[in-house]
Amino acid sequence: MILVVNAGSSSLKLAVFRDGREVARAQVAEIAADGHRAALPKALAETGVALGDLAAVAHRVVHGGTGLVAPCRVTEAVMAGIAACVPLAPLHNPANLEGMRAVAALAPDLPQYASFDTAFHATNPAVALRYAIPQAAHDAGIRRYGFHGLSYAATVAGLPGLTGQALPRRLLAAHLGNGASLCAILDGASVATTMGYSPLDGLTMGSRSGAIDGNAVLRLAELHGIAGAGDILNRQSGLVALGGSNDMRILHKTAPFAVAHFAYWAVRHAGSMIAAMGGLDAIVFTGGIGENDHVTRARILDGLAFMGVAYDAPANRQNARALHDAASRVAIWTVAAAEERHIADEARQVMAAEGTL
Repeated sequence: MILVVNAGSSSLKLAVFRDGREVARAQVAEIAADGHRAALPKALAETGVALGDLAAVAHRVVHGGTGLVAPCRVTEAVMAGIAACVPLAPLHNPANLEGMRAVAALAPDLPQYASFDTAFHATNPAVALRYAIPQAAHDAGIRRYGFHGLSYAATVAGLPGLTGQALPRRLLAAHLGNGASLCAILDGASVATTMGYSPLDGLTMGSRSGAIDGNAVLRLAELHGIAGAGDILNRQSGLVALGGSNDMRILHKTAPFAVAHFAYWAVRHAGSMIAAMGGLDAIVFTGGIGENDHVTRARILDGLAFMGVAYDAPANRQNARALHDAASRVAIWTVAAAEERHIADEARQVMAAEGTL
C-alpha cells in the first residue's frame, strides 16, 4: 500500500491506495503548535492502516521550480531542491517539507516519493514560459510555471479509460474550483496554462483576482503596502469581492454578476488556450465547480459555441460524464479530480523503475 500525504500550512490530508484503489482517508484540519510530526500519527491512526503495511509514502509538492519536473524518490538533494523553491511557494513548500520530515521521524526506513504540481507544465515552450522582463529578473526565477499540474496529469492518464476513446489531440482542460485554471493539452502535453508565476494569474477565482495589470498591483502596494496588496489580491478578491462569497451555490441566487464574470473570463482565456493548440477537439471539466455546477458549465460552453461546441442540456443538468450532443464538433466530458490517486501511481512507477516495487 502507498500512503499519499498532502501537507498544508495548517492541515494534513492522508489517502491510502492499494493497487490503484483508495482504501482509506483521514484529515487533520487545524494543526496545533506541535505541528505535522504530532498530527501524522493521529491521522494515520484514523486510516486504520499500520506503518508496517505501507510500501512507500508519496507526497504532493506544490512547487518544483525548473529542476524538479518529474516524480522522484525523496533524498536530501531533492529536499534541498524543494527548499530552494520556498521563495516561489512560501505557504506551501515549507509545509510539504514538514510532511516529509514527519514521515522520516516516524518511519526513517520507509521510502518517500514526491510529485510536483508544477511539473506537468514543464513541456510549455519557452515563449509561453518567459515574461518579457530583463534577464536578471528571469534568472531570479520570475517566469511562468503553472499549477494544478497533478490534476491535469491525472486527467490525461485517466480520460481514455473513462471514455473508451483515445486521448483527444487538442484538449482544453478546465480545473474549476476555489482555485481555477485552464490548460491547453496538445498530444498529451501541456503547451499553455492560465496560471503563471503564482496561482494568482488567469481566471477569476474564489478569492484571487485572476489576471490583473502589473501597474494596478503596484498601485495597490503603494496604497496598502506589499503584504496588504498580497492579501487583497489573494484573499479578498475574485468571487468574494464581486459577490461576497466563494460558494457558487449562493452566488447563483444572490450575485449573478459574479457568476457572469467567472464564466466570461473562463471563455476569454479559453480562446487563448485554443489558439496555443491551433484548434479544439475536446473539453474536459474537473474540480468542484467543473464537475458539479451545470449552470456555470453551460455559460462557458455557450461562450464557446463559435468553436463548434454543442452540449446536451439534460446531460449537463445531470452532471453526466459525456456532455456533447450529436451535432457537436467537440467532445465534452466531466471527470472527477484524482490527484491523490495519480500521486500514488507516479510513486509506483518510480518504484518499478528502481526495481523496489
